[in-house]
Amino acid sequence: MSKSPLHIYVDGSSGRTGEDLATSDTPAGWGFCVVEGDSGLGRGGGEVVDERSGPVVTGPSQPDYLGAEVGSNNTAELTAIAHAARWVLSHPEGDSVIIRGDSQYALKIASGEWRAKANQDLAKSVKALWQEADSIRGLRAKHVRAHRGHRWNERADHLAFRAMQGETPLPLQFWKPGKR
Repeated sequence: MSKSPLHIYVDGSSGRTGEDLATSDTPAGWGFCVVEGDSGLGRGGGEVVDERSGPVVTGPSQPDYLGAEVGSNNTAELTAIAHAARWVLSHPEGDSVIIRGDSQYALKIASGEWRAKANQDLAKSVKALWQEADSIRGLRAKHVRAHRGHRWNERADHLAFRAMQGETPLPLQFWKPGKR
């Protein structure tokens, strides 16, 4: 009997939502949490087995540069998916993975359903990582409505927001859903 799929909740955060308003200096952050035993219903079932976060890197000469030109919400969302796919690649054993995010745009770009009009280098990197991770563990994208109290989506939001602010996230045991 197969175990339930692993769920990875991803999110991005930026002070700017529009690509036309953001610059390479606009701070943006990404975050993801890996949850085993989650039902996907948002009640907080399951256990966080790993979580990561960081800034969106916009400088081509910087480590971890993935192709983001600006620090926008879209580049942050895409960067979160890229880092989640990298996590999957570093953990190749196991059942399929569901990437859950509140950006339909980023999920559809990453999975290849849509083509990016902006930040095409980032989109290309994310799509390549998605395809590689999919070939190893099988990825599916699932949309989660933002800011509706879904515990793990709120945790990913917290991680991304704190990364955008340049702050360390609160430890899980002290964090309350909805608290940025």
